Amino acid sequence: MPALTRRKLLQGAAAAGAAGIGLSAAGKFAGWAAPKPESLILKTASIEAQLMQGAPTKNVLTYGETGMPPVVRMRKGEPFAARLINGIDDPTTIHWHGVRVPNKMDGVPFMVQPYVYQGDHFDYAFTPPDAGTFWYHPHCNTLIQMGHGLTGVIVVENPNDPVFDVEMVVNLRDWRLGDDGQFIDPFRPRDAAKAGTFGTVRTANWLDQPQFDAPAGGLVRLRAAITDVTRIYAFRVDGAEATVIALDGNPVPQRFTPDALQLGPGQRLELAIRMPDEEGAIVSLRDVRGTKPKILATLRSVGKSLKHELRDVGPLEANPVAELDVDGAKRIPLALSATAENVAADSICGSLGYSFWAINKVPWPGDTPDPTAPLAELKLGQSYIIDMENLTPHAHPIHLHGMSFKVLSSSTRAVQPLVSDTYLILPNEKVQLGFVADNPGDWLLHCHIIEHQKTGMTSYFRVV
Repeated sequence: MPALTRRKLLQGAAAAGAAGIGLSAAGKFAGWAAPKPESLILKTASIEAQLMQGAPTKNVLTYGETGMPPVVRMRKGEPFAARLINGIDDPTTIHWHGVRVPNKMDGVPFMVQPYVYQGDHFDYAFTPPDAGTFWYHPHCNTLIQMGHGLTGVIVVENPNDPVFDVEMVVNLRDWRLGDDGQFIDPFRPRDAAKAGTFGTVRTANWLDQPQFDAPAGGLVRLRAAITDVTRIYAFRVDGAEATVIALDGNPVPQRFTPDALQLGPGQRLELAIRMPDEEGAIVSLRDVRGTKPKILATLRSVGKSLKHELRDVGPLEANPVAELDVDGAKRIPLALSATAENVAADSICGSLGYSFWAINKVPWPGDTPDPTAPLAELKLGQSYIIDMENLTPHAHPIHLHGMSFKVLSSSTRAVQPLVSDTYLILPNEKVQLGFVADNPGDWLLHCHIIEHQKTGMTSYFRVV
């Protein structure tokens, strides 16, 4: 299967995420103000899709008319606009996961914007300040809407990035399907109270183990986004040299080989891969976590070797994230725990009917016009350090809306000072995450295992 190079566009479902690089126009950070460029139309729809052998799956949700949601491309520092048109019989919104948008563009119902009902629309407009790999999804009735397909990848391009021979984008997710190929119950309470309910069919770009063609001896930039509602991955690349160049939209301080690298729902991985010189050689991206390792996607060497070298991949520019004042930072204690308090309320955005989890002993009551008080009221421009402790026997990918943090230290492992928006905190781990409260508004903090989010592990900061 061909990939998009600077000359050729990759087509087909498996390649819907491929795109070229090596642009020459200069990008520039343009602040928060955004004029109104031509809007990208993102219309929700219910379709049939071939997700496994046998009958097509009904009631698959997407943006567009066919296939998986498109890869949305933006440019760092340039205005972007999109119109969400709701074509399904369920209120919805769009959250631009990891993109530091103005608060009113964040897509959280009640907190920052109204629901978008069937037949209505909402206009999003912002200027992405950061380059990297991000993703978009609803923040309403998330277990059903995301579980049925409403998860797409965002690529924010920086024309100053190093040049690769090919770029590929991979959308990783599960589906809860029965033997007949149709959707089954999205969760089981006993699993929601543990690691979460796993899907039965695993895909990359809505296909089982898609294969992409790449130039022999060439350099591949592979962007992978975990858009699943539950699954934690452990990544490994077999058959080629590979190095991690970015995580969660930001360059890594020190590149490393992905040797069972664990990432959770909501996180993104960028790899530089040096393809083998031999025509027809296969490179596999694998998930080696658990008892059933899975080949997620493969790359096949084609053509005469280009004989490029991995060491020739230059550095990525750091994103303009405010520098933390560690000495002057204020501390925010944060404990993740289970709860026996049942506060689940009816919500038009969906309630699972249970409260299993809590942040600082307070389970989230659901999407309501009268939520709990914020975890903390933060002063605009002040530095903060979250002292987060996981008191549970399960891992939780904790996502902060609207701002980026730096990983400072961990009680269980050596960590790089990564800049991120989502941190996979391990059982019984204590971690320090530092950030500058530089984006005013109410910003959610929650576990991105959606059953955990919907059963209590959610709260928010208020920046004023």
